[in-house]
Amino acid sequence: MKNFHNTGIKLFMVFILTMSSQEIFAGTKKVCVFDLLGANGPVFSQMKDYKTAALDWGVELVLKPYTSERVATEDFKSGLCDAISFTGIRSRQFNSFTGSLDAVGALPSYAHLKSVIATISVKKAAKLMKSGAYEVVGIFPGGAVYLFVRDRSIDTVGELAGKRFAVMDSDPAQTDMVAFVGASPVGTSITNMYSKFNNGSVDITYGPAIVYEAMELHKGLQPAGGVIRFSLAQVTMQILIRSSGFPDGFGQKSRDYALNQFDQGVDLVNRYESKIPEKLWIEIPDADKARYKEVFRQSRIRLKNKGIYNAKMLKVMRMIRCKKDPLQPECTAADKE
Repeated sequence: MKNFHNTGIKLFMVFILTMSSQEIFAGTKKVCVFDLLGANGPVFSQMKDYKTAALDWGVELVLKPYTSERVATEDFKSGLCDAISFTGIRSRQFNSFTGSLDAVGALPSYAHLKSVIATISVKKAAKLMKSGAYEVVGIFPGGAVYLFVRDRSIDTVGELAGKRFAVMDSDPAQTDMVAFVGASPVGTSITNMYSKFNNGSVDITYGPAIVYEAMELHKGLQPAGGVIRFSLAQVTMQILIRSSGFPDGFGQKSRDYALNQFDQGVDLVNRYESKIPEKLWIEIPDADKARYKEVFRQSRIRLKNKGIYNAKMLKVMRMIRCKKDPLQPECTAADKE
């Protein structure tokens, strides 16, 4: 009996030492994953790698694919999922700071986006990632947003006037921006905006390069359309959790992981951009680019004043832009963001 007792104590001590040397799992957590292509898409594939990484942080994830971002968001809100992977536009309702990364014209390049994500992913900025019960635990590049036009003569701000422009009903910033340039906003969802473009219901749509192939936009671009080679915004894919259901420190480990995956994400984005035939790209003069930038700047200021864009995030992005190019007119403008 004494030997049995001693053996039991030893086994218990081995268990305690083992558990203290590795993460204690918080249990299985379900993640709603939005991907236009469902379980076969690039975002879902990226999340499979994330799932593997999360095991080291003490959490086992179960991924559930959604092709409807609205449904994914509603399921997350209702508690059917413990976490969600979706676009920055949808994340704005949970965290206006990271949800303003997609602000129109705010991040001209992937280098700008990486600098901002690196800035806000440090431990000092962790409080900005939390809002109520929610925490943003990862931000990934989804691609620069380009205009797809059925008539390639539409290549300046002035020529947008009167054109039917697809906008997502879920984002008031888009409706405001389109109305500001004189175009006619046509409400859509992310699931039907591209079919409307292909069948001629709208003259202009937008999106990252992946939608060209995924949504068969070559149909809407024939015979005289094109893609304006000028970034309107940066799409981000963001992971949001209910903090209370995850181990302490999970968020920071996750954000560090996402930042380390940034370059790999951009490589994937570049591959999708290279799939758009060169003949479809529309180049615009520098003078027109300058006009676009000023229209975008005025729009951001207006949307900030309306409470749609987060003032602190706009300030961070302006700081990054002016650090990379201090000669830009906005860097000395009186009406700062």
